[in-house]
Amino acid sequence: MLAAWAAIRMLNWVLWQPRRLERILRSQGLKGTIYRPIRGDLKDIARFDAEACSKPMPSLSHDIIPRASNFLSRKAETYGKENKVTFHWMGPLPRVLITDPDQTREILANKTGEIEKGEFNYMIRYLVRGVVQLDGEKWAKHRKILNPAFHLEKLKRMLPAFSSCCDELVDRWEMMAGTTGKEVDVFVDLQSLAGDVISRTAFGSNFKEGRKIFELQDEQAHIVVGALLKSHIPGYKYLPTKTNTRVKAIDKEVREILLRLIRKREESMRSGDAKNDDVLGLLLESNLQHRREYGDVGLTTDEMIDECKLFYFAGQETTSALMTWTMVVLSMHQDWQERARQEVLQVFGKEKPTYDGLSQLKTVTMILYEVLRLYPPVLGVQRQVLKSLKIGDVVYPPGAMLVLSVVQMHHDPDYWGKDVLEFNPERFAEGVSKASEKNAFFPFSGGHRICIGQNFALIEAKLALCLILRRFSFDLSPAYIHAPHTVITLKPQHGAPIILHRL
Repeated sequence: MLAAWAAIRMLNWVLWQPRRLERILRSQGLKGTIYRPIRGDLKDIARFDAEACSKPMPSLSHDIIPRASNFLSRKAETYGKENKVTFHWMGPLPRVLITDPDQTREILANKTGEIEKGEFNYMIRYLVRGVVQLDGEKWAKHRKILNPAFHLEKLKRMLPAFSSCCDELVDRWEMMAGTTGKEVDVFVDLQSLAGDVISRTAFGSNFKEGRKIFELQDEQAHIVVGALLKSHIPGYKYLPTKTNTRVKAIDKEVREILLRLIRKREESMRSGDAKNDDVLGLLLESNLQHRREYGDVGLTTDEMIDECKLFYFAGQETTSALMTWTMVVLSMHQDWQERARQEVLQVFGKEKPTYDGLSQLKTVTMILYEVLRLYPPVLGVQRQVLKSLKIGDVVYPPGAMLVLSVVQMHHDPDYWGKDVLEFNPERFAEGVSKASEKNAFFPFSGGHRICIGQNFALIEAKLALCLILRRFSFDLSPAYIHAPHTVITLKPQHGAPIILHRL
């Protein structure tokens, strides 16, 4: 009896449920790939993306989608031209690719319980847990406790830590550059900078332990990406493979480091010695306040560890990607590099950048937004349908995954005009809302779940860019290979060698 029940469940998961969902989607006019049992399109996804990454782009073009998201690009071109919606299969789950800004906003704004983040792949959970994967009341509680640590007034207090890390980097670059210029892989150094900033702003004086977390998380990201497609195989996570063993070991080590830091800070708070001027201190303080007001436990220690891991990974990955692509793009467009430099010199001269001054940098802000449009750190946002829900002209059944393709909306001429593939920061001269006809700009997601760390990332990127522009001019090295590549976030596959010239 038990064996028969298990067999029926397996047949439903592998065959009956996917076929039923496919019929529902096709009956409403959606087009997509044909379901193949168990693996779906996983083999084609791996093959197409490997083919795209085997060679660089033929020119310094901003038309990155065919390389950075080859499979989705092909399927959207084949099936989704008419209504900006198509579907494919991630194992037995249908993934509906949506590239319409109106539908995207409706999905991101939904608070009815019909759409949620859904379960993450078990490999991704080693990198991304915490508030980003939660739903409902639990998400609301985590977000409420986290918000005070990312309030603008608190971020202003972290500016000296940002500045100290950036000063160390540009001082080192200046020594390396000498009088004749120097080629530097800025991608490597900007990753380290982002990790250093998070280490200092999150853990204050425990900078070295924070640095160790950065190194371990970086190794974890590479392992997870390499095993992602295999991880969809039923039962794979239970196999004692080298990959599974290592990701568990890294996770354990990172959690042990964070537990020590949290315990140490809690002891300092009890003795009255804690300053609580970094993210960890602010988070613990907010959690304590929540307990007093609501009488519940707030965040448990394990949940606190998850939030620290998330802040580390998401902050380091997205900010380093933004800074790297900004330097690459400004190396391609020297006129905008000079315009940004003149603005920085006009606002700050030789004085240390201040928060109020950073908010006056209109040209720098326009540049960062245009880089985020052309090279968004995260290419898409995913949601799962829990109850039948109508979006546009389609009623999506429970079980369907909705993938909101940020990069395709950012590169669509229907929303941005014929110059969509050109670097033109002027399109943001009147702000984000007027940059495109349909306001198709989602670099930090949107709705009530918009990225909590967006201000942190933009302040760090502005400050770093100011200090770099004031000390250097820069251009692409002849060794630079234009090869945008997705490894969780959008990165330069072969690094970003840039020649720095001291000013």
